Amino acid sequence: MVRIRLRRQGAKKQPTYRVVVADQHAARDGRILENIGHFNPRTEPETISIDVDRARYWLGVGAQPSQAVERLLKATGVYAPEAVAASV
Repeated sequence: MVRIRLRRQGAKKQPTYRVVVADQHAARDGRILENIGHFNPRTEPETISIDVDRARYWLGVGAQPSQAVERLLKATGVYAPEAVAASV
């Protein structure tokens, strides 16, 4: 199964994250299929940048977001389970 999840970047105790599409069996920072955005929780307010078209594409073909990414997608207005089901 393909998952949309976070990949940790940045120095020790200074994390930033990339929003990536990867196989669920791949390591957290391992092989990815596509990088679709980034997330910086250390800024005020949090910085979220996601390629909306690519996120909708991956959700449309059955990729499952992690809980953290689902929260980010809802905050950017990309993810609503009923909207994803209607677009398929």
